[in-house]
Amino acid sequence: EEDDRVRGLELGADDYVTKPFSPRELVGRVKAVLRRTEGASGSMHGLLEIDKRLKIDFDRREIWLEGKLVKLRPTEYRLLFHLVQNAGWVVSHDQLLQKVWGYEYRDEPHYVRLYINYLRQKLEQDPANPKYILTERGVGYRFVDFKRQKE
Repeated sequence: EEDDRVRGLELGADDYVTKPFSPRELVGRVKAVLRRTEGASGSMHGLLEIDKRLKIDFDRREIWLEGKLVKLRPTEYRLLFHLVQNAGWVVSHDQLLQKVWGYEYRDEPHYVRLYINYLRQKLEQDPANPKYILTERGVGYRFVDFKRQKE
């Protein structure tokens, strides 16, 4: 029974409820999960202007670079979304794998490197010297803190 609970959590479950449980407890757990996810996705709506070159329309799932629409694959978009959502903070390879690809890809760090490269090719003026998606050696990646740059 404990193995089942741990496995469920490792596979991405936010919570695990065992029988018997009360309806009040279940409602409380659902509300707690909704509170946690609301803050994460709630701030990522509308048009976000990173700088004069790059704009992201989260409602339409569109990326605009120098006034031109950039086509991203679904995985590229999810990766960019997660990085922008955490702009200014280092996001580890493991976190990106779990959030973008899922728990079952935890032993595949080359996916992160490959897709970061795809994003850089599409978004950066000089992919070898990126301005938006920065490498934090041995840890992960950080999207430039565009909020601080504007201040």
